[in-house]
Amino acid sequence: MRVWFQTVLCLSVAAGLSACAERAGADAADEAGKELALVIEPERDEQGNLVPVEKSAEEWRAQLSDTEYRILREHGTERAWTGRYLDNKRDGVYACAGCGLVLFDSSTKFDSGTGWPSFYDTIADDHVKNLEDNSYGMRRIENVCARCGGHLGHVFPDGPRPTGLRYCMNGYSLRFVERERYEALMSGEADAEVEAQAGDGQASAE
Repeated sequence: MRVWFQTVLCLSVAAGLSACAERAGADAADEAGKELALVIEPERDEQGNLVPVEKSAEEWRAQLSDTEYRILREHGTERAWTGRYLDNKRDGVYACAGCGLVLFDSSTKFDSGTGWPSFYDTIADDHVKNLEDNSYGMRRIENVCARCGGHLGHVFPDGPRPTGLRYCMNGYSLRFVERERYEALMSGEADAEVEAQAGDGQASAE
């Protein structure tokens, strides 16, 4: 489905963006990202399966913000219209905020009108895992990161063509990397440490 890149690129994912007044779901400290390794070609075992990332609850708490931990590790959901990246229209890729695995391309992002960032396809077939979710008296398909098991959101069969799918994601389960920076890292034309946005998708002053 995609071209695989035989490398793992590291970058410093730091927010530095304040929460918007109308999105008062997280304070400035919770907006701030921690250092994260952007994983383009994940490690695989002899059968070609992704090698899982396993950490204790204490290790995840030390790495993630409170909101990221609640969503990724406790299967929480951010309130509609409050998460980061809802209105982000910049060109780039979205990675798992837990382990850095690239998950979605901005070319597949669309306005679903639901209040959560939505995509109609994944960046690679096996980077997002589907699980049956029967919680709250509903039958849904949960999406988790196939590398670290972090909760991302749910997928629904009411998306646009060509897939007809709507991957309805929590913004706080993702980290955004601009296309220019992403491609520069892949080609080796940029330093390993590059700032990516972990806020609401607005451009950085730098």
